[in-house]
Amino acid sequence: QVQLVQSGGGLVQSGGSLRLSCAASGRPISSYVMGWFRQAPEKEREFVAGISWSGSSTNYANSVKGRFTISRENTQNMVYLQMINPKPEDTAVYYCAASTRAGIRQLMGEYNYWGQGTQVTVSS
Repeated sequence: QVQLVQSGGGLVQSGGSLRLSCAASGRPISSYVMGWFRQAPEKEREFVAGISWSGSSTNYANSVKGRFTISRENTQNMVYLQMINPKPEDTAVYYCAASTRAGIRQLMGEYNYWGQGTQVTVSS
């Protein structure tokens, strides 16, 4: 199994930037499709971004497309979510996740391992 530890959450102003990090241990991160999800208060957890094994393919929720970027550094066992121009509606607990399935996955049930979650709050 792989363990995922997140960092980089916090408070950011609208129009600023924030970078979330997810460090993997136990297994090489290249063995997994990686994704980011988020859950706002009183809302269901939703897909944010996904990235293939090699990092050659990515996919984003329409709500964040053009503003967020997912990337990975397999040699460092790291995956990132760069948030550019975040908006108050982006406020949520963000989760890093790993899937053993091939291809980019967008459903929670397709992911096998999860980070502990980190709070991101975007002020106006």
